[in-house]
Formats: sequence, structure tokens, C-alpha cells
Amino acid sequence: MKFINIGYGNMVAVERVVTLVSPDSAPVKRLIQDAKDDGRIIDVTCGRKTRAVVITDSEHVILSALQTETIANRLNNSDSDTEADADEEDAES
Repeated sequence: MKFINIGYGNMVAVERVVTLVSPDSAPVKRLIQDAKDDGRIIDVTCGRKTRAVVITDSEHVILSALQTETIANRLNNSDSDTEADADEEDAES
């Protein structure tokens, strides 16, 4: 299981991430408010401005202070690492 850092020492499992969005649009703001009302919000901003919203397959909404591009790059690099690991295993077989 691979994890990525989403800011301030907080990690999320790559396999659980469904989408990564910017918090600026009205639908995302409503999604955040609904998650707060339902108790599904996880705020890892440490009091800073929310710059990215991570939505998981368990319908939890994670608020991060890192830019969406930063987290997206980490997710993409994680996928590349997984593919490289698979290629290495195929080469060893």
C-alpha cells in the first residue's frame, strides 16, 4: 500500500483517493459543508487556507493546505513508482 504526504506529516493511501479538486467552486463548497454536517470531514490544514480537497472512496473529504498540483504530482509519481515496481518484478521472473 502506497501513501502520499498531503501536508504537515499527514498521509493518505493512494488506492483510496477518488478525486482531487480545488475548493473554490460552489459545488465543492457545498460538498465540504455537507461532509462537515455528516462528520465525514478530515481537516489537515493546521489552521491554514484550504487549497486542495481530496475525496476518498469511503466518502471522506480531506482538506489540505497544499496546492492541488502538488498533490497531483505526488499521486502521479506514486503511480510511476508502482509501474516501475511491476516492471522490475516482470524482469526478475
